Amino acid sequence: MKKTLLFLILIINTLTADLVDVYRTEGLDAVKEELEKELMKKEYWQKYLADKRVDYGYYESRKYLILTQKRRKEITLFEVNRNSYNVLFKEDVIVGEKDGDKEDEGDLKTPIGVYDLTDKLTKLDQFYGPLALVTSYPNTFDKVRDKKGSGIWIHGMPLNEERESFTKGCIALDNTRLEELDKSIDYDKSILLISDLAPRKASRNEISIILSSIYKWRDAWKKSDLDEYLRFYSDSFKRHDGMDIEKFRKYKERIFSKNEKKTILFTNINIVPYPNALNKSMFKVIMDEDYKTKYYTFVGKKELYIEVKDNQIKILAEG
Repeated sequence: MKKTLLFLILIINTLTADLVDVYRTEGLDAVKEELEKELMKKEYWQKYLADKRVDYGYYESRKYLILTQKRRKEITLFEVNRNSYNVLFKEDVIVGEKDGDKEDEGDLKTPIGVYDLTDKLTKLDQFYGPLALVTSYPNTFDKVRDKKGSGIWIHGMPLNEERESFTKGCIALDNTRLEELDKSIDYDKSILLISDLAPRKASRNEISIILSSIYKWRDAWKKSDLDEYLRFYSDSFKRHDGMDIEKFRKYKERIFSKNEKKTILFTNINIVPYPNALNKSMFKVIMDEDYKTKYYTFVGKKELYIEVKDNQIKILAEG
């Protein structure tokens, strides 16, 4: 009850006193509905983001951004807060011998994209230095594009000091700096962004479009409005299991036909500019999803790979 009262006070102070009349005449559910409408407006998010830097993305739960620029052979560690990015260090690196995005096993290329850190390895061959941080390559978008290969790490230099000029596709840096990186971050709250040149900076307008569109997409999902829901998907869409847009449409048609009451909550939303060789204005969205119907519950991670074009989003892949 106390939380509800505090919530109402926050509403009154931050939005408009008109909501008091909505609450008085129609109750709390009607107030919630009005707030949901606000989340679907780009203008709301533009105001919310007005004093926040979003050059390298929008983050609610990721606290560290590791940016690797392949052409510059440089890695930068940022500490992220809601208003800015603080540079913790920069360091030279070596990357794969061949230029371009990774496509195949053994092509000697470092991938371009956005990845998680999934593990820390020690007691390795001395060639890899004191430790290695395992990346999530190939991610969902890589897999639906049938990209091959694995074992992309951030690792150190040979302990015998016989350094090479290139890796087979990994990112390698000075051992002391690698250990500093390891001690400075929380893996679960870190994101790795690998670009060829300097990554294209995001704008507040783009992030506002994405955030408002996510809530519009969720609204169509909750209402089982199939046509509106599918409007957010690209014709070239593929799901994590390879399902294309036509099979996905039929699948959702069967589910939406039940017209079940749904509760869908998104929290810890993170939006990362996605470097790519497709010449698309792409982003990776990572968030926590809490989905409930009478007979089914899902609580876990949701990944969307989206393109922003003509002030709209199109979902290219989903995991």
